[in-house]
Amino acid sequence: MYNRILIANRGEIALRVIRACREMGIESVAVFSEADRGSTYLELADEAYCIGGARSNESYLKIDRVISAAEVGNVDAIHPGYGFLAENAHFNEVCRSCEIDFIGPTPDAMQRLGDKNEARAMAREANVPVVPGSDGLIESEEEAVKVAHEIGFPVLIKATAGGGGKGMRVAQNALELNTALQQAQVEAEAAFGNGGVYLEKYVEHPRHVEVQVIADQHGNVVHLWERDCSTQRRHQKLIEESPAPNLPVDIRNSICDAAVRMIRNANYHNAGTVEFIVDKDHNFYFIEVNARIQVEHPVTELVTGIDLIKEQILVAAGEKLSFTQDDIVLNGSAIECRINAEDPDKNFQPCPGTIESLFVPGGLGVRFDSHVHAGYTVPPYYDSMIGKLLVHKPTREEAIDCMMRCLDELKVGGIKTTAPFHKKLLRHADFNDGNIDTTFVERTFLD
Repeated sequence: MYNRILIANRGEIALRVIRACREMGIESVAVFSEADRGSTYLELADEAYCIGGARSNESYLKIDRVISAAEVGNVDAIHPGYGFLAENAHFNEVCRSCEIDFIGPTPDAMQRLGDKNEARAMAREANVPVVPGSDGLIESEEEAVKVAHEIGFPVLIKATAGGGGKGMRVAQNALELNTALQQAQVEAEAAFGNGGVYLEKYVEHPRHVEVQVIADQHGNVVHLWERDCSTQRRHQKLIEESPAPNLPVDIRNSICDAAVRMIRNANYHNAGTVEFIVDKDHNFYFIEVNARIQVEHPVTELVTGIDLIKEQILVAAGEKLSFTQDDIVLNGSAIECRINAEDPDKNFQPCPGTIESLFVPGGLGVRFDSHVHAGYTVPPYYDSMIGKLLVHKPTREEAIDCMMRCLDELKVGGIKTTAPFHKKLLRHADFNDGNIDTTFVERTFLD
């Protein structure tokens, strides 16, 4: 087992890993930028090193500085968290070449699955359904038009690299396709340094359902059931829940089994998430694999009782999973609201600044994962999320009621947050009935 772990991240996820390390008797080493200097959560680490300027490309994305901190800190392993370098295969390789374990999959598995086009091919090999589309990357406008006519409009253009909705466009006809293709390629090149795109049949009003998996280095692959992440704005998740509402049992089992096949076929080790879209007839199709821990992993922890961060560490250290598939029981219903420092009334404009006061809700089944506190200044340089508010109750109805109570109790003074918007979502009849899809927020609240 490891003696010391460096957390190559910041904020909420860094604190989450620090706490897991402390409970496991492992010393933790934190890194921070100038913008995060003095953050209270850093005091909980055994050591902390500044690795550069405020912007992420001056600090958290600097591989050489992260590695230098790891060497000075004499660590055995690096936990990348999510975002920043978490899915950077090169960083993964550098860690291992420096004889520092990377708490995640192998660089090869990460690289192959990070290329969405190759991941689609791997899904087909594992007999996992994929959305009809191009066999590979689109090389010309003529090829794009030909494929689009074969699979039928509307079509979705997707970047083979990256995520977050960048490099994605919908085309309703051939005229739109040519313009959308160029836009997607330019955006993908700018965002990921890779302008490659492919085509898929556009599935209208899909649900976004993802399966949490974890695999050890001894051939054991286990799913921890699914999460519904359909409540999103412009491809950014707002609310996640488990189990997915109104999902037939046979479909739930089939999706989870498909995720396990995908991970096993990829020779993947550690925690990961296999994402699917589900159409109105409950047909499901593979989207991608996130080769890291997800922001919304606590939702799964609440309904399964499994500490995913601890399991990540154990698996990376070469241990067998501490449970089998038969041990994983789906218990109750959990909901997570991402609380962002944004102003919903101003098109969700980021709202950095000092939190003048903070009251956090509590009670049975309530969890608030956050690094912020009264007096904390939210910097403008990073993701706007300041915390994850979670509830866990025996039924979905009780979970919704509890979340409404918690959102009423949550008080963040000095900055705007998305909490009022979450209350609007939770009050809506379609959300309460589980009749949601990835377009629900736009068509209901933002048109």
